[in-house]
Amino acid sequence: MLELNKITKQYGRKKALDQVSLTLKEGVYGLLGPNGAGKSTLMSLITGNLAPTSGQIFWDGTEILKMGAAYRSLLGYAPQQQGLYDNFTGLRFLSYMAALKGIPKKKQKEEIHRVLSCVNMADEAGRLIGTYSGGMKQRILVAQAILGNPRLIILDEPTSGTDPRERVRIRETIKNMSGDRIILVSTHVVSDIESAAGEIILLREGSIVDQGTVPDLCRKWNQAENLEQVYLQVFKKRAAGKEAAYDLSYPV
Repeated sequence: MLELNKITKQYGRKKALDQVSLTLKEGVYGLLGPNGAGKSTLMSLITGNLAPTSGQIFWDGTEILKMGAAYRSLLGYAPQQQGLYDNFTGLRFLSYMAALKGIPKKKQKEEIHRVLSCVNMADEAGRLIGTYSGGMKQRILVAQAILGNPRLIILDEPTSGTDPRERVRIRETIKNMSGDRIILVSTHVVSDIESAAGEIILLREGSIVDQGTVPDLCRKWNQAENLEQVYLQVFKKRAAGKEAAYDLSYPV
């Protein structure tokens, strides 16, 4: 279980997150919100890359900042930024990440084959990452995140740059992994997370606006027909004196 207790993250006078409390148990959670909502900050805090200004994050009752390497061994993270080793092949990159994660050498080959198959990259693993398309780089990032079957997986825009067929594959991979771990997915492809997530977290201006299953949110927000309609209602804004919705074609 992952618990966030009144987490605040402040940069100067700006609060990126303000008193955020969450309890996440096994399953898939979708994180939605407009640009600047605090999603990236929230993920960086959960992964331990940032420390909160105030508040605490616990894994099974122990504060993560006190767990060190033990917490990192539980974690798989795929950032949206694709700062990869362009001179590495996909296979070498995954071997390197497997070593960092402490996966025994005799098990690495089988595990790397498993994750490459999950993201449909087995045939491309021998190529240099510098020759990959943006979508292929994203799939390799997802592959390294799921190496070693981590109990907590954080995915930031995992289908960014992928074609519709690969988006379905990644979505199905996420769903199939959800039985005995926590998976938190931030995405702007609302339809992807609608079918994969057990619960949706709606974040705006550093605060949680709402949280629940897709059916519950649809009933609550004016009997919306789907998650996209919920999104449009929750994150509406005023532009030039008129109501307008955030553009869903851009990352949220």
